[in-house]
Amino acid sequence: MARERRSIPIEADEPAGDGGPDEAARFIAGAVSELVLMARVHQLDMLAHVLDMAQLEADELVRAHAIRNSH
Repeated sequence: MARERRSIPIEADEPAGDGGPDEAARFIAGAVSELVLMARVHQLDMLAHVLDMAQLEADELVRAHAIRNSH
């Protein structure tokens, strides 16, 4: 039942700071990823599910930003 998913990391060459919503989404995706793992370890299934949904949303925002900026 435990799926392993890694969020999209912040690139090392990008400046830290207030990068707006795109940087915030990348940070949130990484932070929530750790929280999902913690919830699963402690068998907090509903909380893990809700956090998993938050991670999916943050990852999707990061992907959309990458596609927007690649064109």
